[in-house]
Amino acid sequence: MIAILLLALAMPAYANEAAPAADDPALEQRVTRLTAELRCLVCQNQSLADSHADLAIDLKNQVRSQMKAAKSDAEIRDYMVARYGDFVLYRPPLKASTVLLWVGPFAFVLIGFYVLVRFLRRRQVPEPQLTDAERARAAKLLE
Repeated sequence: MIAILLLALAMPAYANEAAPAADDPALEQRVTRLTAELRCLVCQNQSLADSHADLAIDLKNQVRSQMKAAKSDAEIRDYMVARYGDFVLYRPPLKASTVLLWVGPFAFVLIGFYVLVRFLRRRQVPEPQLTDAERARAAKLLE
């Protein structure tokens, strides 16, 4: 019982104030703006700015150090693309290797619409063709 009480009293000692990420707020804003355009390679559905994965933190630190080395955003973006490919960009450029990323969704919608139209046309049942004898019999039944 005493051990639990001592442990509970020691817990607040581990809580510290978060250290600022950079001394320069303008640099930190620039890092955030650029990392928002880059995809986290671990999470894949989050930007580097939003991700807390270890690799994302390393890449953010790498971007920050390159910015401190006076590299432009375009140079840093080109470095990331050269190292990790176009996949690291949320908006990859339109070129032969990425044309499927840009055209693919539209192609799937068009193919889906075509399949739907074909399905609906096949589903329509044509009117049955009756022989003269069947028509005469139906007329007698309706009288």
